Amino acid sequence: MRHARIIFDGRELDIDIDTNDRITTADGEVLDAALDSDDITWLPPVKEPGTIFALGLNYADHATELAFEPPKEPLVFIKHANTLTGHKQVSYRPDNIEFQHYECELVAVIGKRGKNIRREDSMDYVAGYTVCNDFAIRDYLENYYRPNLRVKSRDSLLPIGPWIVDREDVTDVNNLHLTTEVNGKITQDGSTRDMIFGIPFLVEYLSKIMTLNPGDMIATGTPHGVVDMQPGDTVVCTIENICSLETRIVSEKEYYGDKY
Repeated sequence: MRHARIIFDGRELDIDIDTNDRITTADGEVLDAALDSDDITWLPPVKEPGTIFALGLNYADHATELAFEPPKEPLVFIKHANTLTGHKQVSYRPDNIEFQHYECELVAVIGKRGKNIRREDSMDYVAGYTVCNDFAIRDYLENYYRPNLRVKSRDSLLPIGPWIVDREDVTDVNNLHLTTEVNGKITQDGSTRDMIFGIPFLVEYLSKIMTLNPGDMIATGTPHGVVDMQPGDTVVCTIENICSLETRIVSEKEYYGDKY
């Protein structure tokens, strides 16, 4: 089953989507709408996002691409809810920068509270999976990969969704094909099998440091193949058996309007 949050007919709804793409609300109402309908506005699928953990350089080929050594232990930084936006929404390119790139990532969504979780029990704490695009402003990367506020914490630069797929419906999360398309051209092509630190390891590792709670998310990093993004570009991040996430890039002025 897939789970999402949408605005439809003026209502904000939590929905379930079955294998026939039938949409049902939490109250059991069947919606007369198609998933690709312009009548649906997609919201980030986690209603109450908790801590958003993000992995730096969790694919060795991406570390090489950025001229860094692959990490010996997870490089984890924290993102915040202001960065989140939904499927088919816009993200912006800041003014006066040289290089902004996408990062297509598998996201594990935590489903229950846990501390000091053993690796062999870790998947019991994962509710499901979704896709995010963790945009980065490469201009501000430092000599060691420390993604400061200017790199990773701007409004709208973490599109996510459109839905969460139940953990049980993904048979091998460690071997999923991952692609990114920019304006219809494939620019990133990889597999989750190339992650340095897998989800069971990360759940164990993070839960030793802090308590994990429902709504926490672990964005697991991206493979090589990042390119610069410009206003007007459309980016589609796809992970097989999970979902495709579409984002359109706009200028900073267009995004903020009268608050620019």
